[in-house]
Amino acid sequence: MRMLFKQRFFSWFDSYDIYDEAGGVLYTVKGQLSWGHCLKIFDQYGAEAGTVKERVFTLLPKFEMYVGETYVGCINREFSFFRPRYNIDCRDWQVEGDFMEWDYTVTDGRGSCVATVSKEVLHWTDTYVIDVQDPRDALQALMLVLAIDAEKCSRNN
Repeated sequence: MRMLFKQRFFSWFDSYDIYDEAGGVLYTVKGQLSWGHCLKIFDQYGAEAGTVKERVFTLLPKFEMYVGETYVGCINREFSFFRPRYNIDCRDWQVEGDFMEWDYTVTDGRGSCVATVSKEVLHWTDTYVIDVQDPRDALQALMLVLAIDAEKCSRNN
């Protein structure tokens, strides 16, 4: 399953549209006014599907992920000098690759590919392609990409 992740050009808060290969909207992401990032994910029918919320007052950025009201995991930045590294507590997933250029792979505990993420260049806003092996993993893979993008945004500001 391929998802196209596009940030909206004009918005006060983080806003994204996630499309399928045919151009149909799969998810809409809307930033909320809060301490730290708080991103609400809505499905194509407008129902809330998940939330990515930054925990404040931590030494390094940490983002919690929820499906509905259920906590499903977190991702936090680890201390490193040259390349960002993340600790993921979500379904035994790991992220490998080049975070600085936004090309990376998400694998499960057995080393099997769950998703690949690549940033498209020459766009006015952030645009990513997320290829997910199993459509049932699409929402959590999207939440992972949102958390990494929010952390990078915080670091660059």
